[in-house]
Amino acid sequence: MAILKLNWYLVVKRSSCSFLGEQECSPYKSIRWLSISPSYSRLIFTNFFSITLLFCSFEQNLLNMSIFADKLILWYRANQRTLPWRDNPNPYFIWLSEIILQQTRVVQGLPYYLRFVEQFPTVQDLAKAEESEVLRLWQGLGYYSRARNLHTTAKMVCEKHKGIFPTQYSELLKLKGIGTYTAAAIASFSTGERVAVLDGNVFRVLARNFGIFEDIGSGKAKKIFTQTAQELLPEGNSAEYNQAVMEFGALHCKPVNPDCPNCIFQVSCYAFAHKKQQELPVKIKKTKIRIRQFDYLVWEHEDKVLMKIRKEKDIWQGLYDFDLVENMDFFETDFGKKMEIKSVSPIFAHILTHQKLNVRFVRLEIKEKAVFEQIKAEKGLQVFQRTEIEALPKPILIANYLANHFF
Repeated sequence: MAILKLNWYLVVKRSSCSFLGEQECSPYKSIRWLSISPSYSRLIFTNFFSITLLFCSFEQNLLNMSIFADKLILWYRANQRTLPWRDNPNPYFIWLSEIILQQTRVVQGLPYYLRFVEQFPTVQDLAKAEESEVLRLWQGLGYYSRARNLHTTAKMVCEKHKGIFPTQYSELLKLKGIGTYTAAAIASFSTGERVAVLDGNVFRVLARNFGIFEDIGSGKAKKIFTQTAQELLPEGNSAEYNQAVMEFGALHCKPVNPDCPNCIFQVSCYAFAHKKQQELPVKIKKTKIRIRQFDYLVWEHEDKVLMKIRKEKDIWQGLYDFDLVENMDFFETDFGKKMEIKSVSPIFAHILTHQKLNVRFVRLEIKEKAVFEQIKAEKGLQVFQRTEIEALPKPILIANYLANHFF
């Protein structure tokens, strides 16, 4: 068991590190070394500890696991935030909150959650909605595939589960857009199923407390963290514990500037003892940022504007934007040299997870209706009245431009 190994490490830490000549070593480093060097580990135990002490530590290990959970739960009861989805174990509301809060801070996601619950109070209401309606309500949160998966899953629940949202971990994993973390959260929070949650906050709390140096992006780390998290779950109170460990990571054991001087685990925390807070958890893989140059052409005729829905498998699929010239200066094209320019915006830098967009908006006034219709046909664009544009689902970049520079 992972936790038992961690606590055995506490017994042999000084001796194994001294024998290896290491100034500091993590629990898992010692465990790996001991597991491949049984003869030397026996030597360490014989020279520094009695066999009685080693085997008596087993019961203490179980006690340490309980103390860790108890401390977290007590901290949580005193410090938890008041959040609407915590007041109701309805799996539909829990699911909505978890999908909205993926890659999103609570302060940003909470207004979206409240709007979704108001507009779609049941999973049946969400399933009946048009995709464009869901995307419009999602506008500004980013990661729009989450919204599309949300809509698809709602329809799956109505078609395959008769509108009753599943609560069992194994059944939840069969739904689109629900992975191991989200399934564990729904199952645990709604029915108390004994399954551990493992999100970025939990990775951080466990890595720092127990000195786990495996890259959290690796399959090996996933197994180690999953086993450790599962073994820490208290019997009969997994829901509150899971909420507690996530909340502790979000509010106290933060990525930057964790509140170590006032931490309940200060005495036992590996990262605090070895000043490794900023190194843990380890995340080696870094995605290369793609830089893209966008020139948006805003074709206008009287009170009409040409726009298009993004259908290709790229960013913002299903959302509306303007005619786009990418990675080419529009003003250097033969077409651009002939057009009458109404205005040109500054270049806006828009940051996505793995992309940086440098975006410019070029407003083009077309006086002749026939030319306007020709551009529409050639480029596959749609005509919208200015008053219609507000209701369209759009990337937040487009929405902000329209609000600040157009209307």
